[in-house]
Amino acid sequence: MVNLNNFIRLLILMTDSYKLGHFQQYPDGTTKIYSYLESRGGKFDKTLFFGLQYYLKEYLAGVVVTMEDIEKAEHFSILHFGQVIFNKEGWEYIVKRHGGKLPVRIKAVKEGTVVPVHNVLMTIESTDTNCFWLTNVLETILMKIWYPITVATNGFYSKKIIANYLAKTADNLDNLPFKLHDFGYRGVSSEETAGIGGMAHLVNFMGTDTLAGITFANAYYNNTHELKMYGYSVPASEHSVACSFGATREEDYFLNMIRKYPKGIVSIVSDTYDVYNFVKTMGSKYKKEILAREGTIVFRPDSGDPVEVNMKLFDILWNIFGGTFTNNGYKLLDSHVRLIQGDGIDIDMIEKILSTADANGYCTDNWVMGSGGGLLQKFDRDTLKFAIKASYAERYGDIQGAHSRNIEGVAINKNPTTQSDKKSKGGMLKLHKTYDSFTTISSLDTPKEQFNSYVDALELVFENGEIKREQTFDEIREIANRYLQLERKEIKYAY
Repeated sequence: MVNLNNFIRLLILMTDSYKLGHFQQYPDGTTKIYSYLESRGGKFDKTLFFGLQYYLKEYLAGVVVTMEDIEKAEHFSILHFGQVIFNKEGWEYIVKRHGGKLPVRIKAVKEGTVVPVHNVLMTIESTDTNCFWLTNVLETILMKIWYPITVATNGFYSKKIIANYLAKTADNLDNLPFKLHDFGYRGVSSEETAGIGGMAHLVNFMGTDTLAGITFANAYYNNTHELKMYGYSVPASEHSVACSFGATREEDYFLNMIRKYPKGIVSIVSDTYDVYNFVKTMGSKYKKEILAREGTIVFRPDSGDPVEVNMKLFDILWNIFGGTFTNNGYKLLDSHVRLIQGDGIDIDMIEKILSTADANGYCTDNWVMGSGGGLLQKFDRDTLKFAIKASYAERYGDIQGAHSRNIEGVAINKNPTTQSDKKSKGGMLKLHKTYDSFTTISSLDTPKEQFNSYVDALELVFENGEIKREQTFDEIREIANRYLQLERKEIKYAY
């Protein structure tokens, strides 16, 4: 009996079906295929590059192809297509010549770097003339980097919005790293998605309930042998807890929460029945106990219109507890009480809540935002229009008979008349750092000597099965934060 689990982790099969036959379809005499990754635009005007190191370590580094793998993949392919199109000879060559390591070279910008869209972020090229076909077989697995980049980019822009409102309404930005909390674990499509997306969120923020994000960051971006805590959380209730007390025992529920946790921050879901009544009753009746407590009680509404509910709840809390005014004259609740909105939060809702609070004279520091689907799941590859496209090839001069041993380079690109934004780049590419941004330089329209003179921000990351550059999670955070500071100050990127 065939063990069906044996097919799940075969790198050879981690590609689109039709790519298994592409080795036969390139022009005769082809010796190299060179491809690149870019965002062709979309929701944001820049991208925060993140996640490549995970895919390299998990799928591509070291020996990833064996003769046994090839036999399994061939069997699978014959059943799948009903004919023989599988490149058995090519894969066997990789095992015999390269020991099962992949003869490809990958260059990429540093993770954490913020780059305007329409620029090259990564290049992939074959390093063995017999394995030119391998470059775009790997497109399928490498294209998945769209996900951590998109999550990290969304987080970057969310952080920028929150930082701007804090700068306007608060006295400092000390709490910024904890202003967007990850509630997305249950809402993602898989455990791997939770790990990848969860750590992408942690590039910009430090609040999370998605434990997989912390474990993935440790496994793939921690160069020590000690556990590093990249994300933090607080004791918090949920509706199963609140409902278990029943509608007539909400006070018991509330007191149980604040007395079980007499110090520090505790988050209490408050809308099981009537959120306004709950906050008003508990706040008024137990005001002295709340003010005597060493810490902060965070009331959490979880239904209704987020803007309307939060503005009303702020007014209720202000009338009970009062507070202070920031240097710019915005109301800041007494430090013993705060609000967290954990339903319906995405980057657009963050803007709506904070802009309304600003208009009403309420300080941004009164809130934390908790986001689930809008943080980790409400995206696809077209959110930032990611694509990997071939831009350059090499082949023998006489491609008909492949008699000549002179290899010539050929720029290749697509340019559909029906959709101009799908035009791809041609030639070998460099990401050149200018004084205030980045620009992509192509060998297609740049003289060779001039092209060679440009400094490339794409660094060698992977070559012939070996990872050539590793980054720590702390380094990536530092790079991303530097870009946020520079953007907010509206100064140049040079650093």
